[in-house]
Amino acid sequence: MRIHILGICGTFMGGLAILARQLGHEVSGSDANIYPPMSDQLADQGIKLFDGYDPVNLKPVPDLVVIGNALSRGNPMVEEVLDQGLPYTSGPAFLAEHVLQGRWVLAIAGTHGKTTTSAMLAWILDYTGLAPGFLIGGVPKNFTVSARFGEPPFFIVEADEYDSAFFDKRSKFIHYRPRSLILNNLEFDHADIFSDLDAIKRQFHHLVRTVPRNGLIVLPADDEALKNVINQGCWTPLSYFTDLPVHAEGDQWNCRNISPEGEEFDVYYGNEFFGRVKWSFIGQHNIRNALAAIAVAQHAGVPAKHAIKSLTKFQGVKRRMEKRATIDGVNIYDDFAHHPTAISTTLKGLRKKVGTARIITVLEPRSNTMRMGVHKETLAPSLMQADQAIFFQPPDLKWRVRDIITGMGSKGLVFDNIDEIIMHIKTHIRPGDNILIMSNGGFGGLINKLIEVLQKQ
Repeated sequence: MRIHILGICGTFMGGLAILARQLGHEVSGSDANIYPPMSDQLADQGIKLFDGYDPVNLKPVPDLVVIGNALSRGNPMVEEVLDQGLPYTSGPAFLAEHVLQGRWVLAIAGTHGKTTTSAMLAWILDYTGLAPGFLIGGVPKNFTVSARFGEPPFFIVEADEYDSAFFDKRSKFIHYRPRSLILNNLEFDHADIFSDLDAIKRQFHHLVRTVPRNGLIVLPADDEALKNVINQGCWTPLSYFTDLPVHAEGDQWNCRNISPEGEEFDVYYGNEFFGRVKWSFIGQHNIRNALAAIAVAQHAGVPAKHAIKSLTKFQGVKRRMEKRATIDGVNIYDDFAHHPTAISTTLKGLRKKVGTARIITVLEPRSNTMRMGVHKETLAPSLMQADQAIFFQPPDLKWRVRDIITGMGSKGLVFDNIDEIIMHIKTHIRPGDNILIMSNGGFGGLINKLIEVLQKQ
């Protein structure tokens, strides 16, 4: 079958393209934002990419067009598909019909940590020899690709609450019908499609309704929004985790004897000790992700002690606190964080790691929610752990970044030009500094340009 994918360089749609290719289909795709690492992955798979949405890209006529949720009416290729009456579907629907049928689906949902937890779970099962399939919204370093078909029965999917397509406004994860489900956390996000947190809770409730009685739902013991979701109705056994020692409410996955930076911790279920995780990752959020992955892996038949052993060799995910370079004593990190909670959590972890060394953050407010200004009041406070916070003001942002940084004093800076950001950093850095670049997009190639400039310096 000849398949053309619109929005192919998004993390989800790019992974879908790889799966379709592995199923033996001829795959091509179009996108207006073609940049690594996804573009490199697709090229390696022999998938032809078209820059832009020219209807001529639909020649020869495909047997099926898969339309990403970033596209809507008015897009030239969407209009051509409709005018010509070409068969089309959404990405989640294609995944459910062509990949997930008959598989034991392990889904990871929540506002934060989906990608990292999905990568952990995929690695745990792979390390045990189960060779699972997966579709992850990032590139796990243990695999170098974001998706693979794998061997039955297991398939791990990062379960996003964003809508499926312009013609299907249900959350993507409604299509997946998992047997094992992780609900990491729940906050308000995606203000472009959800009116409030209750609207998101309702979609999560619909997801919970799809999990069978012989399945398992793993969730944190301290998340009030998720408790509210479960109280709307649940027909599946629950398993809880907490980053505090187990308490009187019952048996839970928990951790103890945590090292100062979180690079080592003991794993317990109730008061039963299973082993000690030793890895290179920092922050309480990663400990919670690990507990969730261990719990679900055990539901899939992997003993906790084996899961713990595998995590010692977990390499993480590209663009999740990824150290890209160290140049003359200056460390440069790339991170996908774009929600104030994730930004704050990432910074807290880095602060624990580097101590009193300077942290310079560079942030692009790029997500739809951020562009609408929904989180603008909490954005500056989320960066207070940094010694300097550099903001980029995109030309199409609907609000002025300068208006929110008045309380930051000299710590907060705003630029509307990427080259000026690079020159400022070049002029003001000193050995021992840590530069943290945060964006959920390509950021105009800033990080590669910065590395090149500093290497020449």
